[in-house]
Amino acid sequence: MDRTLVLAASAPIPVGHRVEVAEQLDLDSGTSMVVAITDLETGVRYQRAEEPSGELSVWQGRVRATTVTSTADGARTAVKVGSAPAEASAPASAADLALRMADAAAEAARGESDRWGSDPLPEKEPDRFW
Repeated sequence: MDRTLVLAASAPIPVGHRVEVAEQLDLDSGTSMVVAITDLETGVRYQRAEEPSGELSVWQGRVRATTVTSTADGARTAVKVGSAPAEASAPASAADLALRMADAAAEAARGESDRWGSDPLPEKEPDRFW
C-alpha cells in the first residue's frame, strides 16, 4: 500500500531509496503527523524543528515518487512511499539500526569522557632483566 507524505520543506529523496518514517500519533483525533524521514541509503534525516510529544510510530518503505514544489510559503515536498519487501530490507535495516545504535553509544561515551576528563596513563614499569 502506497502512502503520500507531505512535508513543509525541501526533501528531494530519490526514487527507489529506502526510508524510515517516524510519525507522531494523536490518539484523541486519530491523526498522525510526520516527525522525521530518514533516507536509509544516504543517511540523511529530514525532521521537524519541534520535539515530538506523545507516541511515535516508526515504519520503513521505498520511495515511489518525489515532488518538490516551490510555493509562496516556501518549499513543499510530496513523497509517495510504498512498502519495502521484508526479505530485502530486514537484514540491511537491522544492520543499519545496529550501526546507528553503536554510533549513538560511542558519541555518548565520548561526551561522558569529555565531561569527566581522563586520568593520566599509569607509568610503565621498567623492564626487568634477571
